[in-house]
Amino acid sequence: MIKLADVEKYFGSLHVLKNINLTVAEGEKLVIIGPSGSGKSTLIRCINALEEPNSGQVMLNNELLNKQNKTRLVRVNCAMVFQQFNLYPHMTVLKNITLAPIKLQKKSREEARVLAYKYLDLVGLREKANAYPSTLSGGQQQRIAIARALATQQKILLFDEPTSALDPEMVQEVLDVMIKLSSEKNTTMVVVTHEMGFARQVADRVIFMDDGAFVEQGEPDALFDNPQNERTKSFLSKILR
Repeated sequence: MIKLADVEKYFGSLHVLKNINLTVAEGEKLVIIGPSGSGKSTLIRCINALEEPNSGQVMLNNELLNKQNKTRLVRVNCAMVFQQFNLYPHMTVLKNITLAPIKLQKKSREEARVLAYKYLDLVGLREKANAYPSTLSGGQQQRIAIARALATQQKILLFDEPTSALDPEMVQEVLDVMIKLSSEKNTTMVVVTHEMGFARQVADRVIFMDDGAFVEQGEPDALFDNPQNERTKSFLSKILR
């Protein structure tokens, strides 16, 4: 579903991604971990065409991403959940969720409403359909953001540190929704997170990034319990205390 080949990314003189090669299979649950500033968010934004690599290739569903097709290709393949919830404050929850299906996918209002309520049920917030984002807790807003992404019915779900802006007591309610999503066999998930327990529970593969490069990767139990690289060991020894 996703392939990156020899991807390099600079911000000015700052070398953010260094020769990134990555293949993510359909249905795979990939978790990317690493210290702040290691390039994790930039990597996921390159997949979603929010950032353009300086060199290298990004492919979605076997089609090369380029300037001409990137809007179409991302719209038909990817949905993204951000650190900040990015809900439209002047719209109700229901309108936030139905906007993309109606405007971008040309669904009828009734079709979009049916989808919205389906995913509001999944995230446990049907009763908030007519509420405005400002009346919701951070955890509720992020669950709505997940429902909004799901309503586009894309096969690839990208999560960029979806719990980092939440108070600790709200983190688990969002993780519980993501754990539920991970049971969907045909859904491909790429998750940037600092939640190691979540990574261990749902990931098929975990990649540790540092300084713009992949340092080590493997199945979660192997990576967490027996890391081979000294930089990975150092990072995990602090995170897993």
